[in-house]
Amino acid sequence: MAANTLEISPGVQSFSALPTARPPSESLIASLAPEDQVLLTRLLSEPVDYMDHPDFDTPGVEGELFGGAAKLRRRTATRFMSVPDDVTDAVMTGERVPALSAIQERHLFKRFNYARRRTAYILAEYAGRPLAATATRHLLAWGHRVLTSRSVIVRINMPLVLAMAKRTRLVGVDFSEMISEGNMALLRSVEKFDCARGFKFSTYSCRAILKSFSRVAMRASRYRGRFPAEFDPAMERSDHLDKKRVEVEQDCVDELKEILVSNIACLSEVERTVITERFAIGKLPIGGDADPKTLEQVGNIIGVTKERVRQIQNNALRKIRHALEDSYLAA
Repeated sequence: MAANTLEISPGVQSFSALPTARPPSESLIASLAPEDQVLLTRLLSEPVDYMDHPDFDTPGVEGELFGGAAKLRRRTATRFMSVPDDVTDAVMTGERVPALSAIQERHLFKRFNYARRRTAYILAEYAGRPLAATATRHLLAWGHRVLTSRSVIVRINMPLVLAMAKRTRLVGVDFSEMISEGNMALLRSVEKFDCARGFKFSTYSCRAILKSFSRVAMRASRYRGRFPAEFDPAMERSDHLDKKRVEVEQDCVDELKEILVSNIACLSEVERTVITERFAIGKLPIGGDADPKTLEQVGNIIGVTKERVRQIQNNALRKIRHALEDSYLAA
């Protein structure tokens, strides 16, 4: 089977290939809803696969699975007209659905794989060519049917993961991690399950879920072998650098105060006043305002404009920087 062609050999039950159809025109893409644009990108980039079934080639199979021939809605061109279905409607509205019979379960998987097959056929038909407008709408409509069918199957079987996790007793394994791995195994099982073999989906998926639990246990065992201590999030990142940075900043502030008090930088009285008032360095809150002042406020104190205060401040900071480099930073 070529990787980029749609060929189903007799007896082959599965199909997987990379889509080779090219995107439609930019104007058509721009007219699509955001969710349809995302779905179209997925359909044109991710591998196309489905489980084939002998009934897919029989006349009238589409009406049997979906209640009638696929007809696009008039207002929403990326959806087919919905047909009432008790199981799908109950699941999508959040109702509790009892255990499905073998016939109901097989019907759901046939819907799921038939929709995937139709998307694969459309992509193969336009191999190497841009998708036409009608083909794009049909591709998106079948893609949404794929998502809906998969969502229904997953929601019905989600309690299976929880039941298997509670029944499996693994020492030292986080329960939420088991549930996460079990859900991923359930999703993979939905993609690969072949209902034509006559088995229940739970028979197939339970084995995959248990294997995922085993992988979680193996990872936990390897972790304990390398790190015998219990996991502590507080130990994941040391605060040594933060403490060191705070100490350096405090030392610089102390050195700056010493420079101002001793006038090591040879500042004039006006420059010292500007620096002291602008940054509130060395001022005590008792008996005065210890908050930094604006350029205009400092200008009112020394009787100059705020632009002149900016010039004095920059010249004073340059002197202080040189003094710091010569004393504290050089050491």
